[in-house]
Amino acid sequence: MTKAYWINTFRAISDPARVAAYVDLAGRAMLAGGGRFLARGTPAAAFESGVLERTTLIEFDSVEQAVTTYHGEAYQRALAALGDGAERDIRIIESIP
Repeated sequence: MTKAYWINTFRAISDPARVAAYVDLAGRAMLAGGGRFLARGTPAAAFESGVLERTTLIEFDSVEQAVTTYHGEAYQRALAALGDGAERDIRIIESIP
């Protein structure tokens, strides 16, 4: 089975308290969904069009597992807690077999 990687970047944060609530709920939802946090924080370096924005990399056993976690009730509660507290970009990609 091909692994999948959920990449979450925060383009802008307007409400740090809402982001903190999201981080707590989302982290628990991703772990419960089988995710493993590989990296998180502000990049050490960014090149070309790169921006030094908070980024999280979570590994899942499959794309299906990651997408199911995203649509799951627990993660949707995290999104509700975040509301408009941040502008983000989320991508789920497959690893190279």
